[in-house]
Amino acid sequence: MHSFHRSWRHAAGHAINICGIYGGWKGGPACGAWHGSAGEGSEEGFGGAGFGVRRPLRFLAYKLDLDDRQVAELAKILDELKTERAQAEVDRRRTVASLADAVAGETFDAAKAGEGGDLRVQSAGRLRDAVLKALQQIHAVLKAEQRVQFAYLIRTGALVI
Repeated sequence: MHSFHRSWRHAAGHAINICGIYGGWKGGPACGAWHGSAGEGSEEGFGGAGFGVRRPLRFLAYKLDLDDRQVAELAKILDELKTERAQAEVDRRRTVASLADAVAGETFDAAKAGEGGDLRVQSAGRLRDAVLKALQQIHAVLKAEQRVQFAYLIRTGALVI
């Protein structure tokens, strides 16, 4: 079995990442330390890795008791966030390539390394802005008691932003 599949199967009790790109390994980029959904043994029983909007959305719909309108709006918000996160991953790869190119030559290419560093900073800023925008939009969609529960999920680490 591929390590990716093993990791989500043993992930019971871990966090859901609303960016939802990777499944189940620690040390993932930018959106948080653990990426995936609740494992097979958890009380939620959603299983599987957190690809795209579907599983984080299902988790939030269940935990926050969302109505159909809220689910539809949250799906749009999470999809936009997923797209920005995917772009950040592309930028990360470009940064790594620039840094590798900087050290590959006879002499260190400070300009190339600087380009990689600048790209990393710009990408992190765009991702930060996307997360803040998503949180603001989510706040507007949720009712007061749902906001309290959403905040609790973030505080306890059950939901990673």
